[in-house]
Amino acid sequence: MIINNLFNRILMEPAISGCNKLLIISGYATSAMAFHHLRELTNIGKTDIEIKLIIGMSSTEGISVSNHNGFKQIVNNFEEKFQCSYRTSNPPVHSKVYIWLQGNEPRFSFLGSANYTQTAFNEKIQKETLSECNNTEALSYFESMDSDSIYCNHPDSENLIQIFNDRAYQRKPKEFHEPLGSETIPMFQPNFTSLENVTVSLLDRIGNIHNKGGLNWGQRDKREPNQAYIQLSPKIYKSDFFPIKSTHFTILTDDNKTLICTRAQKNSMGAAIETPHNNSLLGEYFRNRLGLPNGAFIKKESLLNYGRTDVSFYKIDDENYYMDFSVH
Repeated sequence: MIINNLFNRILMEPAISGCNKLLIISGYATSAMAFHHLRELTNIGKTDIEIKLIIGMSSTEGISVSNHNGFKQIVNNFEEKFQCSYRTSNPPVHSKVYIWLQGNEPRFSFLGSANYTQTAFNEKIQKETLSECNNTEALSYFESMDSDSIYCNHPDSENLIQIFNDRAYQRKPKEFHEPLGSETIPMFQPNFTSLENVTVSLLDRIGNIHNKGGLNWGQRDKREPNQAYIQLSPKIYKSDFFPIKSTHFTILTDDNKTLICTRAQKNSMGAAIETPHNNSLLGEYFRNRLGLPNGAFIKKESLLNYGRTDVSFYKIDDENYYMDFSVH
C-alpha cells in the first residue's frame, strides 16, 4: 500500500521509467490537477506523455462549469496529449484507477482512494492510499468504461451531462439544474455573503498604474505586450486564501471565462497571480474587458472609465475560484 509521496510515485515515476500513456478513471477530477500534472511532466522533459481521463460520477452529479471549461481549455492547449471524458451511463463510477502503459502494454496499475485532484495528491492536506493491482484487469475495467463516456469538448457533452453551478453551493436536484448559459451569462451565481473573499487592487501602492508590471508587465523590450500578472498585497499573499505557489487553480470569471492560474514571484511566497501556460492570457482578458486592443498599454484612466480599479476573488474550494470584475 502506497501512502506517502503519491504524486511522484503514481503520476511521475512511471513516466520516468519509460511509460508514455496514462489511463485514469476517477470519480471526481479537477482541471487544475490535470494542468498541474501536465506542467510537471513537461518540466522534467516528458512532453510525449498522453493522458486519457474518464470522470466516473458525472452521469449523476454532473461537472462544475469551472472544471468543464478548464478541461476543454486543456484539451485545446495540449492538443492530442490530453483527453477528458465524462461517464454518461448509470450506475456512476466512484473508482480511482491509474494505468500506465508503454506503447499498448500496461506496465503499472494502481487502485485506491485518491481522486485525480491536487487535494487528494497532497498528503499535507488529505490522506489517501493507492495500491498496485493487476494490469490486465485494470485495463479491461478502463475499456469497459470508455464506451459509456463522451469527450468533454464533444458538441453533445453539455446536453448529456449536467453542467452545474460550483459545488460550494447547494446542488439542486438534477431536473432543476440550470442549463449551460451563453458566453455572456455567468453560470456561476455566487452567494457573496457565504464565501471567503478578498479584493485586490490593480494599481500600485500609491494608486498609480504599473508602467512595466502588473497588467502592463509585457510593456517592455523583447516581451509579448499582453503579458500580465495580478499583484497581491502582503496581507493576501501571506495568508492561505490562495493555494501555495506550486499549485494550480482554476478561476471562473463573472463573464463566464476560465483561466488556469498559479502564484508566482517573491520566492516561495507567490506574490502575484499569472496564467502559466501563456502569460498573455491574463493581459488579453483585461484588455478585452476594458475595450482596448491587444497589446495596448493599460492606463489608469482606462480602469477609471470602466468603473473599477480592483477585482474581487471568491474562494469556491482549494482548486476553484471566482473572479468578479463587473461594474455594479
